[in-house]
Amino acid sequence: MSIEFLVTTLIVVALPGTGVIYTLAAGLTRGARAAALAAFGCTLGIVPHVAASIAGLAALLHASALAFQLLKYLGVLYLFYMAWQMWRDTGALSVETTGDANGDEGTQKPLRIIVAGILINLLNPKLTLFFFAFMPQFVDPGAPGATVEMLGLAGVFMALTFAVFVVYGLLAAQARDKVLTRPQVLRWMKRGFASVFGAMGLKLALAER
Repeated sequence: MSIEFLVTTLIVVALPGTGVIYTLAAGLTRGARAAALAAFGCTLGIVPHVAASIAGLAALLHASALAFQLLKYLGVLYLFYMAWQMWRDTGALSVETTGDANGDEGTQKPLRIIVAGILINLLNPKLTLFFFAFMPQFVDPGAPGATVEMLGLAGVFMALTFAVFVVYGLLAAQARDKVLTRPQVLRWMKRGFASVFGAMGLKLALAER
């Protein structure tokens, strides 16, 4: 594993995207535990993209306009759905004003937070194409054990993703109490996150392969 890979990965992971925004929103609305669950879900959402890239399925997305558009618009619809839920204060990121975001729903809410994180990354076709273009730069595809090496690099990418997202989420959770005591700030915060999810959905809708 090269220093170039680690530096590039850290830059890519730290740049604000849908996963970062989702984790920040989880920390602010539901606390530290929810932020960690959101980070975990977003990290799990990377697994299918890594598998697709290694199996060569990313080439299908790149070659087939229909396959790419189908996955892209599923992602767009889900981001708009997240925006609508945040605007209405419902769903996985509804604001919890007591405790540490455990709620009164047993395991249902934590599971919803994880699943939402998985779907946010799973339904982004650009992520598969990113791995398709990114990983081969650091691995010789014709070398023995290339697949194992790619899996190792993917594991490092996922570990860094989880770690960076958790840091983002915990920092957001630290500001949670101050936000919850200011109803006007809370209202604009929710609208702000809803607008960001909507804007990201629009950006994905306009994206080309």
